[in-house]
Parts: sequence; structure tokens; C-alpha cells
Amino acid sequence: MEFRLEVVLVPVSDVDRAKAFYSAKVGFNLDHDRKVSDEMRIVQLTPPGSACSIVIGTGLPEMEPGCLQGVQLVVADLDAARQELADRGVEVGEIQQLGPEGSTGSRFVFFNDPDGNGWAVQEIRAHE
Repeated sequence: MEFRLEVVLVPVSDVDRAKAFYSAKVGFNLDHDRKVSDEMRIVQLTPPGSACSIVIGTGLPEMEPGCLQGVQLVVADLDAARQELADRGVEVGEIQQLGPEGSTGSRFVFFNDPDGNGWAVQEIRAHE
């Protein structure tokens, strides 16, 4: 039995602002933006190379904007990923070493979306 995580709801206060942030600044692909009804709009975005998407919108389950913390992206080159985010205008923190120097998966950077939802970017390099 496979259990694949494919969608994470991200609570936001302004759908258009969040859509612009995640697509233009963070670089997620805009999969669709659909107005299902007068009360419901679904915007789905996917990080490049990911099987899991995020959904923002209106008429979704009620969560306080900014309450989502610790969503994690994984990259092979954290230095390049941090630079790309910074170049796109994301206020991204400095690289942090969390764990013994040289240990796999111990380098991170963190950023927040405009509502304060917190993201982590972790470096996991393929073994050569």
C-alpha cells in the first residue's frame, strides 16, 4: 500500500499575493487557478521536481493564515538554492548547520511567505 503525500493546504490571507509570491519569487509552477464557485477558488502550485503540490485559495478548510510551520523542501545544492531564492526577492535566512559538520542533511535555510507560513530548505546531496 502506497501513501503518497500530494497536496498540502497553505492558509493565506490574500490569494493573489500568495500566488505571486510562490510562483514568481519562490519559483513554484502554477498548475491551475480555478474559481469553482462564488465561494471557492483553488490555486495549485508545485515546486519544480516535486510530486507534492500546495493549494491556496478561498472556501478551503479554515486555518489561520501563517499557522503552517516547518514545511520542508529538499535540494541537492543549498548554496545555489539560497542564491536563487534571494535573487528572486525572497527574504531567506543564512545557511545554518544543524548537526555535526559534514553530516548528510544537516544544512538548512529558512524563509516565510507574506503571511508568516514558515518554510525550511534542506540540503541532501546524492552519494557519489
